[in-house]
Amino acid sequence: MQGKVWKFGDNIDTDLIIAARYLNTSDPEALAKHVMEDADPDFVKKMQPGDIIVAGENFGCGSSREHAPIALKAAGINAIVAKSFARIFYRNAFNMGLPIFELKEADEIEEGDTIRIDMDKGEIINVTQAKSYKFTPIPEFMQQLVDAGGLIAFAKKEMQGAQA
Repeated sequence: MQGKVWKFGDNIDTDLIIAARYLNTSDPEALAKHVMEDADPDFVKKMQPGDIIVAGENFGCGSSREHAPIALKAAGINAIVAKSFARIFYRNAFNMGLPIFELKEADEIEEGDTIRIDMDKGEIINVTQAKSYKFTPIPEFMQQLVDAGGLIAFAKKEMQGAQA
């Protein structure tokens, strides 16, 4: 996967990802219209499907709401790279099929850079800066969740395989 980088700092909580005032729906398309609105009011106007968020420490902290990864994925965010993730967001992202990557050097990547993520090699290539980084490997089962499109899709696939 490859995309343009949008940069955010440390401790981006789930209220910044999708504000509580929009939680009266779980419709992904409705949520996508407001993703990152309180962190950057024009974010959804500027970003393009396939773009990638790069952030600092503790991305996704705060509440355990699944709306946050749902909104990011529905908005077209291709992946999130951060120095670290809040544990509940980490699991929710995989459950929703949103690929996330821990990279201690995330602060070296600048907004506007183009990065490519090679999951097979475990490498993030900053195309703009001609640098590459190794990311923390994703557990195999978590990769299967992303490949399937999330936990529900994975479970449906497993059930169909068991019935065959």
